[in-house]
Amino acid sequence: MNNNKYRILFVCVHNSARSQMAETFLNELGKDKFAAESAGIEPGNLNPYVVEVMAESGIDISGKQTKAAFDLVQQGKHYDAVITVCDAANAEKCPVFPGKTRRIAWSFPDPSGFAGTKEQIMEQTRKVRNAIQQKVEDFILEASAVKFWI
Repeated sequence: MNNNKYRILFVCVHNSARSQMAETFLNELGKDKFAAESAGIEPGNLNPYVVEVMAESGIDISGKQTKAAFDLVQQGKHYDAVITVCDAANAEKCPVFPGKTRRIAWSFPDPSGFAGTKEQIMEQTRKVRNAIQQKVEDFILEASAVKFWI
């Protein structure tokens, strides 16, 4: 633990949607126990639909930048857990972080692949946002158990 907080890294393909939402929710909802960051395997641009649905939840992520997971490895950063939020095939491409880093896989659809009208894309993105928020809330409860970190 660093500064009495568990350090968590969320990783997805482009760090443009899912990992940004997960990082933001954990930092908002678990700020007393967790310090979260996010990164991508191949960083891209922040997804504007994600920015919009997060704003609907009262959270402004418009100023966030995407980061590369491999850069964090090269910087020697250490995490208590690395949580992939992409599909299993892409999760396998994530770098291995040194130390006792717990690897956890959560699978969510990629908003960058959503198609349809703006409202259809927004609705699908809202579903992913809500699922990520619920998963983060469940993670906070589960991680409160001492056995989780042993």
